[in-house]
Amino acid sequence: MADTTDPAAQAPVKASENLPEQEPEQKPLPKLTPSEFRQYNRMAEHMNHFHNHFRETWTMLMTACESQKRPQGMSIRQFLAVCEQMIHGLTMHHTIEERHIFPVLAKKMPAFKKELELLTQHKQIHEGLDKLELYVNECKSGERELRMSEMKDVLDTFGEVLWQHLDDEVDQLGAENMRKYWTLEELRRMPM
Repeated sequence: MADTTDPAAQAPVKASENLPEQEPEQKPLPKLTPSEFRQYNRMAEHMNHFHNHFRETWTMLMTACESQKRPQGMSIRQFLAVCEQMIHGLTMHHTIEERHIFPVLAKKMPAFKKELELLTQHKQIHEGLDKLELYVNECKSGERELRMSEMKDVLDTFGEVLWQHLDDEVDQLGAENMRKYWTLEELRRMPM
């Protein structure tokens, strides 16, 4: 009986044939003028302003938890109020992003589409915020005594993803990334 197999099919596969298809190289974009950079970077700067407030509040809360001491002169009630302000501030901030900002950006920017990382980070952050809100409410109602080690455990459940998210959003909105997707005219027409 004759061998009818195709000799080409039995030939060894070259390593380069197994590599995933690479995206075509994009030409480098022209250098931005200072004015263009400011316009493209406007949203990143605006977002970073809010994010810095969340970073400062988080740092104050975590420092208190790690040192087992509230900031000097801050009562338990004031400390819990700061926690509540952070919870409500982050919730409002993310709600505005998800309803008004991300849908506009998602038209051209993959990172802002619903199923991708930035919204997944929102969900993970809010799972932790829900735990923190429950803990704070129990402390305020007297059901539980405020213990800094317990609060730290709650903060630890979402701290890493929160900090990563605060950086990731600003990076996505930075001038060099925004210019890949938007013209200056399109940016000027954006509602934010």
